Amino acid sequence: MAATEIDLYFGRTRVGASEVSDAEWARFLADEVTPRFPDGLSVIDAAGQYRAPAGGLVREDSKLLVIVVFDPPATYGEKVQAIVEAYKRRFKQRSVFRVERAVCAGG
Repeated sequence: MAATEIDLYFGRTRVGASEVSDAEWARFLADEVTPRFPDGLSVIDAAGQYRAPAGGLVREDSKLLVIVVFDPPATYGEKVQAIVEAYKRRFKQRSVFRVERAVCAGG
């Protein structure tokens, strides 16, 4: 069955503050993600890295959120963007990396 996989990469490092804790992540998931995608999702602990604007390599613990949807982008796009904006606002992040791809899914 045709579907879309949405992968969101959430860095847990905060400038001038402690890392986003497991409890804070759990609250964010319950408050922002699950209400928008109650049918299911996966969360994977990840070790991320990226090149900072100043040129140095930054490594940080991350969360990878994987959501598979069977709806058109017009149905889920605003929900995904709301999650991204909520994370950036709540944890003072510059960005959340987002990947979408067509997949064949079934159960």
